Amino acid sequence: MKNTGGFTLIELILVTVIIGILAGMVMVNYGGRAREAQIRAAKGDIANLSTAVDLFALDNNDNYPSSLDDLVSGKRRYVRELQPDPWGNPYNYKPPTDILRADYDIFSSGPDGVPGTEDDVTLTSPMP
Repeated sequence: MKNTGGFTLIELILVTVIIGILAGMVMVNYGGRAREAQIRAAKGDIANLSTAVDLFALDNNDNYPSSLDDLVSGKRRYVRELQPDPWGNPYNYKPPTDILRADYDIFSSGPDGVPGTEDDVTLTSPMP
């Protein structure tokens, strides 16, 4: 008697290859979306921190915080806690250099964690 109730080795290999190709295509599409989502999250965090810095200045006679730590300490807290950026690094803050201008800067060092490189994220940085 001949047993015809299973799959051949060729059929199993073919299905495995097709599943592998589909999984590869999904991973390529997902990889680009994940980076874009991280950048958008960092920009949202920076916008929230900028609002907190501006509120701090309004409550303190136009004196800006010397560091982001000032937003979570003192009698009034402007943010509950300082969260790291999507890559696990702290956000960078440069206070204003002139007391009459609000030219502070808040940015993320990006995936490499090194400030001043081309992957830094600011509110005005382009999407990848």
